[in-house]
Amino acid sequence: MSIEMGMTRRLALAAGLGAMTAAAPAFAQGEIKLGAVLSVTGPASFLGDPEKRTLEMEVEALNAKGGLLGRKIRLIVYDDAGDANAARTFATRLLEEDKVTAMIGGSTTGTTLAMVPAFEDAQVPFISLAGAIQIVQPVRKWVFKTPHTDTMACEKIFEDMKKRGTTKIGMISGTDGFGKSMRDQCVGVAGKYGIEVLHEESYGPRDTDMTPQLTNIKNKAGVQAVINPGFGQGPAIVTRNYRQLGITVPLYQSHGVASKQFIDLAGPAAEGARLPAAALLVASKLPDSDPQKKVVTQYTEDYTKKTGQPVSTFGGHAYDGFHIWKEAVERAKTDNAARVRDEIEKTKGYVGTGGVVNMSPTDHMGLDLSAFRMLEIRNGDWTLVN
Repeated sequence: MSIEMGMTRRLALAAGLGAMTAAAPAFAQGEIKLGAVLSVTGPASFLGDPEKRTLEMEVEALNAKGGLLGRKIRLIVYDDAGDANAARTFATRLLEEDKVTAMIGGSTTGTTLAMVPAFEDAQVPFISLAGAIQIVQPVRKWVFKTPHTDTMACEKIFEDMKKRGTTKIGMISGTDGFGKSMRDQCVGVAGKYGIEVLHEESYGPRDTDMTPQLTNIKNKAGVQAVINPGFGQGPAIVTRNYRQLGITVPLYQSHGVASKQFIDLAGPAAEGARLPAAALLVASKLPDSDPQKKVVTQYTEDYTKKTGQPVSTFGGHAYDGFHIWKEAVERAKTDNAARVRDEIEKTKGYVGTGGVVNMSPTDHMGLDLSAFRMLEIRNGDWTLVN
């Protein structure tokens, strides 16, 4: 090769590298470190997997546009596999070793509550993706959450029952943190809607047959409907056993099963089951006038294109958590934990996948009952109940 040819190649290579550098965003010094502890594997993977995929998708998209405040976002994710002790360990690692300035995660109520003390002590904002009301009541200064509470789920279900003239019910609940919490909340607010719980049963997270418990409910005279607070594989097993026993009264599930995976696991037995859920699951069926339609339609398109999977409300919770945090950082003009915490608490009018969020010093979730939609499973898909 001649000297001239070699020089020409080097100049061309240098020009190519320069073009690539020019095409990449120029970041200011210092990354913004965002932590996440999620149940990516294990029994709650149907929660954690779409949450992780969503956070990665949003971080990648924002970094491609130049990051946040001109700085690259570094997302640090740990998989607790649904284990509260592992979650607590990873929370400590995020705070002490990784030095994150905020955290979005906690796929389940149990893992979230295990991590809360660490973030409260460290004074770092923590946006949970779990359901139980205990996460935000009583209000903790540094803890927020995006999903609807289990109390709201009970109230939405009881509203629907009231319209149907249902006053006497049975209940079969999971003994996990979420199932127990929602059970307690439903019992607590039932009287307000004129609902009487005639009989109760429960099941453990590893149970594979709920026929004995459901037989007891079936044999209880007067039961007009059944509620199943729970998440994971349990509600799908309950639904299949329910149909196998020929129980004909309406079956209500919790928002803890608001993903296509539940329909797939329950199969044809899911037909007719009702549950409260976010607008995200029926994005294409919303009227154009609905304020959430643009957001949930865009997220659905982006997520399915990126992952090849259907959306779930759980990935939506992560989307909302990320954007609430992002907008707080933008308003604060810094990722300083204290100033970002203050701005998260001031969130007003954020239109997300879960509803329109209006937080305050006394409300670290910011959703009201209108954020829930009552859905019914028909022909293997979600339909809106009027």
